[in-house]
Amino acid sequence: MQQTTNTILMVRPVNFRMNEQTAVNNYYQEPIDGVLPETINAKAQKEFDAYVDKLRSIGVDVIVVSDRKEFDTPDSIFPNNWVSFHSNGDVGLYPMFAENRRLERREDILETLEEKGFKINNIVDYTSAEEEHVFLEGTGSVILDRVNRKAYCALSPRADEDLFIEFCEDFEYTPVIFTSNQTVDGERKAIYHTNVMMCIGETFAIICLSSIDDKKERKNVIKHLKADGKDIIDITEKQVNNFAGNMLQVKGANDERYLIMSQAAFDSLTKSQIEILEKHTKILSSSLDTIETCGGGSARCMMAEVFLPKN
Repeated sequence: MQQTTNTILMVRPVNFRMNEQTAVNNYYQEPIDGVLPETINAKAQKEFDAYVDKLRSIGVDVIVVSDRKEFDTPDSIFPNNWVSFHSNGDVGLYPMFAENRRLERREDILETLEEKGFKINNIVDYTSAEEEHVFLEGTGSVILDRVNRKAYCALSPRADEDLFIEFCEDFEYTPVIFTSNQTVDGERKAIYHTNVMMCIGETFAIICLSSIDDKKERKNVIKHLKADGKDIIDITEKQVNNFAGNMLQVKGANDERYLIMSQAAFDSLTKSQIEILEKHTKILSSSLDTIETCGGGSARCMMAEVFLPKN
């Protein structure tokens, strides 16, 4: 069982813009006034392409699929929310909060992976939960410690507790449940995705502990991370706002480990945080300003990790 993979699936945007359907509880999204949608999409494509080039330059196998014009899917650039790929050949398909995000789920993407020699044994489909208005948005909602078989989830309108527990039973993970908040106009509101405030690498964890308001829950999360030998790097809410929690460790050439993040995330880190991280892994950052501003997601959201076995 491995925590990191060398293979990443990414979806190149064709209709990228601020998605008004997700903005109701993603408080990181901001409109860019006075800029035409096609200009925003072109900027996002440029950021996407530069990001893919950087990943490939360190030896990551990036499978790029293009979004399709016929659907209004402004968030298709974040595929990790609707699908997850597991080392036993299982694929998880997830119920999405925003109706236009449900159009991102595509069978042809699974076929593309099979054509590339990956083996899909079983599809675990939770999407019927949408009919009950129950959601769990993939590895946005669920942070997996694949080696220690623990799944961390910050409950929110997009992460239902019962469905999360069902996922843990199906995929054989121990659930670690908590609520994570951010301050919005002076009020504490649930952070929409766990992967905005938390990242688990092989030997470390990046987490905004102050976002877990309940002390018991906070202690429990720390206890689990420490029990599994993770070096905990605590980040601030301000750093979370710069997407410092939205990172992913991947495998590059010669099994070298890299922590992938946006330039904004990197710039928000302190010197000592960078020093601690560099003891564990190399760091790679890429500018994702347009994608972060309009999409309210960052480097981690753009990568769907492929752990599927090869034929």
